[in-house]
Amino acid sequence: MTAMVIMGHVANAFGIHGWIRIYPYTENTDGLLDYTSWWLGKDNNHWHEMQLITGRTNGNQLDVKLKGCENREQALQLKGMQIAVPRNALPGLPENGEEGYYWSDLIGTEVMNLNNEKLGTIVGLFETGANDVLRVQNGKSDTQELLIPFIEQTFIKKVDLKCGRIIVDWSPDY
Repeated sequence: MTAMVIMGHVANAFGIHGWIRIYPYTENTDGLLDYTSWWLGKDNNHWHEMQLITGRTNGNQLDVKLKGCENREQALQLKGMQIAVPRNALPGLPENGEEGYYWSDLIGTEVMNLNNEKLGTIVGLFETGANDVLRVQNGKSDTQELLIPFIEQTFIKKVDLKCGRIIVDWSPDY
């Protein structure tokens, strides 16, 4: 099977007619709606293909209807599943010699500061208009997040996907 790129996860059922609420990991909230075939699975395992019927944005999430998901019970069975698309279905990255990556490549990456302190793990990103922002979960509390502007050379010092680490100029108490 071709390499898959995690593009989001199923947050919950939405309504009683089989709709599900999606938390996308894409730069644009509706970016996942560009793909009519989604692969659902857990822990990067046992992927099964599902077809997108329709969807719409709802703030920073998506509400979608998938073929074969007809009621709330079926939708609840999908809760927590990861959503992926084959990497070869994504648009190409720049070929200018720079390391390119998708937002979804950053999810799960460890964030360290210049003092070699672990700040947490990236759980998402969002766009503000001025710049993108990393959502970093510190592991101590599910509700406490660090929000770090994704501004290269200012706050983001190094993105090393091979080591699964991003180095930032940021303090844990900002």
